[in-house]
Amino acid sequence: MEAVKVFEKKDAKLDWEYDEDADTLYLSFGKPRPAAGIDIGKGVIVRFDEQAREVVGLTIIGVGHQLESYVRRSS
Repeated sequence: MEAVKVFEKKDAKLDWEYDEDADTLYLSFGKPRPAAGIDIGKGVIVRFDEQAREVVGLTIIGVGHQLESYVRRSS
């Protein structure tokens, strides 16, 4: 079985965008590119380039809501 590359490019630029209306954070490792989305639960989607067999980003749904809930529980 061939290995999947996960975060191997330590010098890759981190690109991000937050959509306030959708409360969604998009993170890309290197320049954003098309990828398959794999839902790993709790609002986290791993973006995976199937040809290169590497993780190219993360999408976090409801990130603002999750942070607010965490702060309330911690107070």
